[in-house]
Amino acid sequence: MSKTFLNHEKPLLTVMLQCETPETAIGRTRNANCLGADAYGLQIECLKGEYHNADTYKRIFAEMQDKPCYATYYRCRSNEGKTDDQIAEELILVAESGATLVDVMGDMFAKHPEELTDDKDAIKKQMKLIEKLHSLGAEVIMSSHVWKFMTAEKVLEMALEQKRRGADIIKIVAGADTMEQQIENLRITDLLRRELGAPFLFLSGGQCSMHRRLGIKLGCCMALCVYEHDALSTPVQPLLSTMKTIRDVIDF
Repeated sequence: MSKTFLNHEKPLLTVMLQCETPETAIGRTRNANCLGADAYGLQIECLKGEYHNADTYKRIFAEMQDKPCYATYYRCRSNEGKTDDQIAEELILVAESGATLVDVMGDMFAKHPEELTDDKDAIKKQMKLIEKLHSLGAEVIMSSHVWKFMTAEKVLEMALEQKRRGADIIKIVAGADTMEQQIENLRITDLLRRELGAPFLFLSGGQCSMHRRLGIKLGCCMALCVYEHDALSTPVQPLLSTMKTIRDVIDF
């Protein structure tokens, strides 16, 4: 059976790997395998620049065995200063190296404060890149990191636009700094499940953590979690052990 992030009965517990060296990524993969990880997310921008090559990617992906891998190549950390055209070329290399799911930023080729560009030429380039990634056998997730609370209408509008551009999975990171906002984001998650017609990942940044944990119960296709927290990991991402309990034990 081919690796995929699509059409699973349960949301995938995806362990994010933010590591400076392939050895660290491989070690964390082996540990997370023992705890029941379903998939992995390799954040290549965290790897030191010397490791940005096909041999390294293939070596890390091989350690994941039969588990699918989600790969990001964001503008931060070791990628600072690279153009979006350079990033696009690297995403193609990542797909050629065996990544299952490749992350195309929603404002790729024309930066936008909500990370979903409205520049027509940039959108055409995004769609062409997505077509290329699909031709290589990769699935595509489009991501928009907004980091602020948004209305349900705004979130659904953004999600439908990502879908229109050809993304297989929709990813929007909003915000929630109050319990009221967090509860509304849970409602929006259910709204996306009913109205979007595509797999999605809707997350909250900010002070409230409930949405990150309960989203998989309301429609999110995966949970982004960590094997352990360290200096590079994202603090709001919950532990794999926590998310496994929520998905498999808590019944509601």
